[in-house]
Amino acid sequence: MNKKKFGWFHARSILTTGMGVFTDGYDLSSVGLVLAIILTSYGITTNSKNYILFTSLVAGSALIGAAVGALIFGELAKMGRKKFYGVDVLILGIFAFLQIFAVNIYLLIIIRLILGIGVGADYVLSPVIMGEHSNERDRGKSMAFGFGLMWGFGATVAAVTYLVFSPFVTSAELWRIVLAAGAIPALGVIYLRRKMPETPRFIARIVGDKKKFEDEIKYVAHREVRIEGDIQDKHNFKYYFKKYKRQYISAMVLWFLFDQVAYSGILFGPTLIAKGLGMTPDGFTFLMELGFTIPGGLFLLSLIDKKGRKKLQISGFILMGSMLLLFSLFDSAGIMTPIIGLLLYGIGMNFASQAGPGSITASGMYGVELSPTKIRSQIQSYTVASGRIGASMAAFVFPTLFLVLGTQFAFYYLSSLAIVAAAITFLFIPETLGSLENSSNEKIEMKDIAVFNE
Repeated sequence: MNKKKFGWFHARSILTTGMGVFTDGYDLSSVGLVLAIILTSYGITTNSKNYILFTSLVAGSALIGAAVGALIFGELAKMGRKKFYGVDVLILGIFAFLQIFAVNIYLLIIIRLILGIGVGADYVLSPVIMGEHSNERDRGKSMAFGFGLMWGFGATVAAVTYLVFSPFVTSAELWRIVLAAGAIPALGVIYLRRKMPETPRFIARIVGDKKKFEDEIKYVAHREVRIEGDIQDKHNFKYYFKKYKRQYISAMVLWFLFDQVAYSGILFGPTLIAKGLGMTPDGFTFLMELGFTIPGGLFLLSLIDKKGRKKLQISGFILMGSMLLLFSLFDSAGIMTPIIGLLLYGIGMNFASQAGPGSITASGMYGVELSPTKIRSQIQSYTVASGRIGASMAAFVFPTLFLVLGTQFAFYYLSSLAIVAAAITFLFIPETLGSLENSSNEKIEMKDIAVFNE
């Protein structure tokens, strides 16, 4: 599995898992594009008593649901990665479509809360499946592309959808169309997900089925092998967590910090920030994704399996923090121009993010690579839930900071989170380049296992 050259199976795996993240990117970014017109269509304006509360609930309800979905499906995935694969996008598809019928803002919030459960499920299942199917040489690129860039592609398509329909429909119809269109990629990938084979690592280390393991190795790696000995992992969650809890907790904290910064931009960049820089929501999103996010992702893809994860993550966080701090300083000094603002914001919030933590921490890479097969879905679920809690906080904290305390204070806050995250990565996260078994400290007693090539 580790030494198998990149082939059609790996490419199909990236497409199948990546389309879920594409849908996540669409669903979670599209609400930022249409947030203002959603509130207006329900009669909520900046003068309304609960304006900030409703802004936060519409923006953050899917993120709260994602934290719940991650914890639920992290436990379910112990019974099989494939067993529940497809349920996540089914939830995404159904509840994306149901947003059309939200007759009031309370129903919309509930629908997006349930939609978020599908998002959280996908953030657990897809990275785990892709990581366990990947080869050693291309694992970083596969996960960074499948979860980093595909998220950005989803956000870009959301902006395209907004741009295409906005001239022809009313604003009340526009936001419903934009949000509901997220059902199309979700429902379109269900068949492929149900055809995805169970991961050989799950079969070997959790189930311990040697015959089935041999069959899956033949299908995935095109190798005939015969196994003698016990391949099942007898260790439990407590055994691994006690030994490596510092790494696991650090991975959780990193995603919590990163999502506070990232989702402040994702949810409110196209409205609050774009308005201040004189841009429309769709134009702002296009510029950020095409001008900064995708170049940042391509930069990371060229280096991640050569230089490793740790250096790229640290440098990404430092660049994020520096650019966001400069944004605040320029704004407070009264010398901010639209061009300077777009460059500082784009480099900090989009390029630096995608060239570092947005493609590493937020792709679920550390949850997968730091934890062994036996507890991988659980650790992944805890890191995802931590990130979604951070993102939910962004939905409530950032608009309050921005609208009440001002731009400068809001960006000082985001900058400090990024710098703290860089320090945590440096101090507590090991390099995870190399085989999944080595990076996760998985204890495979090879002396008890005989492998025969046939």
